[in-house]
Amino acid sequence: NVPLVAGRGFLPDFSAIHGDVLAKARLMFLNYPNNPTAAVAPLDFFKEAVEFAREHGIILCHDAAYSEMYYGEPPHSLLEVEGAKEVAVEFHSLSKTFNMTGWRIGMAVGNAAVVQGLKKVKTNIDSGAFQAVQEAGIEALVGEHGVEEMRQVYKERRDVLVEGLKSAGFQVEAPQATFYVWFPVPGGSDSITFATRALEEVGVVITPGVGFGVHGEGYVRAALTVSKERLEEAAQRLARLMV
Repeated sequence: NVPLVAGRGFLPDFSAIHGDVLAKARLMFLNYPNNPTAAVAPLDFFKEAVEFAREHGIILCHDAAYSEMYYGEPPHSLLEVEGAKEVAVEFHSLSKTFNMTGWRIGMAVGNAAVVQGLKKVKTNIDSGAFQAVQEAGIEALVGEHGVEEMRQVYKERRDVLVEGLKSAGFQVEAPQATFYVWFPVPGGSDSITFATRALEEVGVVITPGVGFGVHGEGYVRAALTVSKERLEEAAQRLARLMV
């Protein structure tokens, strides 16, 4: 595990990885835009990651499932970095971009040998995606199909929730990508206690940060996957916990 902490913009500190871990490491998984923190990685970070992987003989596996879920400038791809395809593979999913969650379809691009190895493993796990799902995926990819409109919907939801939480006294920043809002638990409570109170006392479901690892303690994650009206009500209900 590599801690993702607010002081580093929820980016890993490669220099903090112990030498004995590096000696055994073969793969490093990255995920930006990030779930659960909603952090976006700058291009310089990806350059650092590629150099680090090359130096230590590690393959980078970048989960870019939220690459199209952004509210400002498009997030960078790891594969923008010169030489990245020598040490990296990037995964994309139709799940978030085209609301195809559960259809189990995506793609892997990057290092040819790694992709070939992945193909061999995948072939022995299942027989591939159902053809109708593949046809639907092709149709999704060849046109816009409302992606920009979907971003606007999530942006409006984000603004409603963030403004409501700020008004209630929560310390929260508007995410620049993903459909998650990651914010500190108020009053020094642990994340499970606060999430339990939110559910039992005001009927709001949020995810305790510790569920994503020990360094997620002290945070909770809210999802923008319901209407603006419900998010506004959720913020109003959570405000009762601040009294």
